Amino acid sequence: MASSVKTVAMLQAHEGCEDELARLLRGMVAPSRSEPGNLRYDLWQDIDNPRRFVLDEMYQDAAAVTAHRATPHFQNYLSHINELGERTVALVRAIDVANAGDA
Repeated sequence: MASSVKTVAMLQAHEGCEDELARLLRGMVAPSRSEPGNLRYDLWQDIDNPRRFVLDEMYQDAAAVTAHRATPHFQNYLSHINELGERTVALVRAIDVANAGDA
């Protein structure tokens, strides 16, 4: 059985771009959640720094991550993200996670 893959993305909006970045990110939620290989797709905003957002994503396997990155909504995101903010992305695998299927 293939191992699930989690993506954690930290996004920092450029000064004055937080509302536009939030709209872009919110626009990713529903279509990403509806992808066949998606197990979860959650958007968070930092309480102390409202310009910082966190995407917490889980996919069935690496192929599902590749499929996600080929979607029109992800390509639209890529075409706008650099003008709106900075991002750091990590693809991680479970080492010792309680209920890893639900993580």
